[in-house]
Parts: sequence; C-alpha cells; structure tokens
Amino acid sequence: MREIIIISGKGGTGKTSLTGAFAHLASDKVICDLDVDAPDLHLLLQPTKERLEQFYSGHEARIDGEKCDGCGLCASLCQYGAIRENGAGFAVDPRRCEGCKVCVAFCPAAAIEFPEKHCGQWYVSATRFGPLVHAQLFPGAENSGRLVMVLKQQARELAKARGADLVLCDGAPGIGCPVISSLSGAHLAVAVTEPTPSGRHDLERVAALCRHFQTALAVIINKYDLNPDETARIVVFCQDESYPVLARLPHDPLVTKAMIQGLVVTELPESDFSRELRQAWSRIEALAGLGR
Repeated sequence: MREIIIISGKGGTGKTSLTGAFAHLASDKVICDLDVDAPDLHLLLQPTKERLEQFYSGHEARIDGEKCDGCGLCASLCQYGAIRENGAGFAVDPRRCEGCKVCVAFCPAAAIEFPEKHCGQWYVSATRFGPLVHAQLFPGAENSGRLVMVLKQQARELAKARGADLVLCDGAPGIGCPVISSLSGAHLAVAVTEPTPSGRHDLERVAALCRHFQTALAVIINKYDLNPDETARIVVFCQDESYPVLARLPHDPLVTKAMIQGLVVTELPESDFSRELRQAWSRIEALAGLGR
C-alpha cells in the first residue's frame, strides 16, 4: 500500500482541485481529506456519509454548582483567566480553558469535573470516486494533529480491508501540526505551488519540512504562465534540491468552471490542462511505485 499526500505551503494554490482530479484518475484507492480545520474536498466529491464518529481530545474543566462552596481558589489559581464569578458562583469559560487541571487538583470541595473535550466529528463516506475518510473540527477546537492521525489510521485500515493499494490524501496548507501529522508514513508528498515570491518562499518551507521527516517530495507549479520569472526561480530551486517538477499547469478558467459544477477538471471535456494533469498523475504513480 502506498500513501501519497498533496500539500502546499499556503492556502489557495489549487491543492484540493488537483487532489480531486487525482482521485478521479487513480484506481483502487481510498481518499482522505486531512484538512480538518477547513475541509473542502467534499465540495467536489459530494460524499454520502455512511459512518459518523465523535472526536474527543484533551479535557476541559467544569464546575459542579451544587458542590462548589464559592471559595474562589480555582479562579485565583487559573493562569488563563478561564474561571470567573457569574453571580451564582463560579463558572469555567471553555474558550479560555487550556485543560491544565490545576483547578481540579486544588479544589478543596472536589467540585470541578474534568471530562474529555468534544472537538469534532469524523466520517467515512461514499463518493463517485471511491470511499472518503474526512472530518470537521468544531470552530476553535484544537488537537488537529491528533485527528489527522485518526483519519490516516482509518483510511489505512479501510484500504487494507478493501485490498486497495493507495491512500490518496488532501493535506492541510502550511507547515503546522496537521501537516506534520499528515507526513507521517507518507511515501510521497506532492507540493502545489504558485509562481509568486510568497509561493516560492512557502514551497521552500514545506520542502524543508519534508526533508526533516525524510519524505520524498515532488512539485507541481500551478498557473505557471502568470509569472514566468518566478516559475524559472522555482524550477532552479527544484533542480538544485533534486525535486522533480511533475507539471507546469497554465492558468485556466476551466478549473473554476468545474468547481462551480461540483466536478473535477478531468471530468470535463479534454483540454490542454487536463492532459497535462493526466501526465502529472502518471509521473506521480511512477515516483510512488504504484503498479509495480
């Protein structure tokens, strides 16, 4: 089984649109959306949820008003200002609670509970391209890295049960915790970048992250024709670091047209863009060792 993750150093590079197209082109795979903070692959794949699970991670304090004697020790000890008097006693503001457990440990009345924190939901769904494992964190919820690991584990187990030889992942943008978790166990990372100074800078950052975790990296330059000079600089960087450039995709309104229809670009009539994308996928399969 191979695991390929599509990543980008920043949001808005076209990563999810390309992942959707690759999901269409790939055979015998399980798809996984690892952008748990702001997922959008489902907008293209239009999944039908078949399994729903709750995601709990970390803890948060809750004061039992019947047990609380109003001493205020918890409020004085909380370094995050999460415990405040509300007129009827003391209460915890969940937006401020960091789950440090100091109030729980020192409450003389043992009036503070410490349940697991409900952070979101994850799903296994059916799509026209195959099964999709995806999730949604609640607004402001944390521990996205842990949820990413849950999704990867579920996707691997599902692929094994189905006899699939590929887990295709749409990663989160940037280089933070969800991306670090996404790279764990991946055989190939494909970075989608744009020919701008910030795009090149973010590519260099995500390349350094892949190098640190010894994950093979290849690059796709999207909208390469908008800035030929920056495209040339990105190509030189990739050559110097021995990163294969899989494709130079032109700016094409066809991508937006497909998105509006809830489709991926390779489902529309054949075009120069989709032909280049098909060639890119063939190169990805070769790099990842699929079909050997």
